[in-house]
Amino acid sequence: MMAAMTSQRPAYVELSHVIRAGMVTLPDLPGPELGKHLTREASREIYAPGTEFEIGRISMVTNTGTYLDSPYHRYPDGHDLTGFSLERTADLPTVVVAIGEQRGIDAAVLAAHEVEGKAVLLHTGDDARFGTPQYVENPHFLTRDGAEWLIAHGAVLVGIDAANIDDMTDGTRPAHTLLLGAGIAIVEHLTSLARVPSSGALFTATAPRIDGLGTFPVRAYAKLPNLSA
Repeated sequence: MMAAMTSQRPAYVELSHVIRAGMVTLPDLPGPELGKHLTREASREIYAPGTEFEIGRISMVTNTGTYLDSPYHRYPDGHDLTGFSLERTADLPTVVVAIGEQRGIDAAVLAAHEVEGKAVLLHTGDDARFGTPQYVENPHFLTRDGAEWLIAHGAVLVGIDAANIDDMTDGTRPAHTLLLGAGIAIVEHLTSLARVPSSGALFTATAPRIDGLGTFPVRAYAKLPNLSA
């Protein structure tokens, strides 16, 4: 009976990078610093004999690892992380768009996909270079007309497994500007999208409800469809 119940549980795929001390997300950003607020040794003087705890601490920029952008990241009057309801970031029907050699992901690349009400995950394969200098060399990105097409066709979240959803040589950052201006969440630095089918999965990437922050790391994952059903 237990084996039967276990076999019916949904399968999940981790889509976020592990946060580690000193990791490099982008070359111009400092890596996180992990430490201890309370060590187990020190806690023994506080609690009863045989009882001990550890309290850790972390210092990092909010653009670390795999993270979610809210409108406040781009706009001073946009809503912050607390403004996304769970309906906008959890259990979203998902379409994974496999991207080829073309660096700029434009409307023509997206046009064959039904994206209304869905999380659109752009699978470029750039995540294979994450943490190396090559990660930011000729990365894939979403073009202005690609962002316009996603907005017009009702996407609710856009993710990418590349260094930036924008062309980093374009200081106007059109993808961020348009998507966040339309209230569409962005998730950058995804990984393992090759393990997610092109349709049928559910995507989740939720950040803590922190007042006054526009960006924060997420645990992103996909719930795979039950193919045996």
